[in-house]
Amino acid sequence: MPQRRAITGRSQEPRARFAEELRLLRDQRGLTLRALADLAGWDATLFGKMEKGQTLGGPEVVMALDTFYDTTDKLLTLWELAKADPTQFRERYRQYMALEAEALSMWHFGGSVLHGLLQTREYAGELLAAGGIVGDELEQQVDARMGRQNVLNEEGAPPFRAILSEAALRNSLQNHHQWRRQLEHLAAMSERPSVTLYVLPFGAGLHGLMDTAVTFLRLPDARTVAYVETAVSGELIEDANGVEDLQRRYDAIRDAALNPAASQTFILRMLEEAPCEPSTSAL
Repeated sequence: MPQRRAITGRSQEPRARFAEELRLLRDQRGLTLRALADLAGWDATLFGKMEKGQTLGGPEVVMALDTFYDTTDKLLTLWELAKADPTQFRERYRQYMALEAEALSMWHFGGSVLHGLLQTREYAGELLAAGGIVGDELEQQVDARMGRQNVLNEEGAPPFRAILSEAALRNSLQNHHQWRRQLEHLAAMSERPSVTLYVLPFGAGLHGLMDTAVTFLRLPDARTVAYVETAVSGELIEDANGVEDLQRRYDAIRDAALNPAASQTFILRMLEEAPCEPSTSAL
């Protein structure tokens, strides 16, 4: 689908518009990427990827560019719009992502994989790569997933409850240091007042969502919808009877899980047991 264009000829797609604005501002100054990097104090490669739309960068670099170009908060505003744009996600996820952004509360059970709102950048990258995403699209999708997490970082974040199977806590990353960082991140998330984590340990028995991940979103219009996902497909369930059936299954799993305090202890024990990278120092 061709990009929508405004009267100015610039894209109306938030991510593309942000990249265009960055290129335009640099061209107006007659600067190379390297010259911009020297003057603004950031990496030229990062600026190049931002101008190509391969990454959005972080708020710090965007604010630095606003200061350098004397554009007040124009670039930061465009960056926030690009971060929130659901079209950055693969098509089958877009409707869910739009609903997630406005949800009043969220409940999740994920089987053997951690929810995207709980993932570190390294975990997201390895998981998405395992699903066949590569190159620039991989970096874009990781950026999009990290941007989603703003919903839990903002003041007044919606309550988020997630049941983590022990399998998800034992499916470690290939890099031991990155896996420890993921476990540390989970432990830190469990301390947040808006986040409640449960662990479903091995031996808890069979249940009604053995091969299924499900997320429930309570919406401002008083509806609750459910997003059901497998490794290869996802479906938004809006029918009240279907959602009710899934909620009963979810509640049965939560009843079998460890309570939040015991779950936090479980995660910390996993962190203690996690291997460290072998030392490379000479004896």
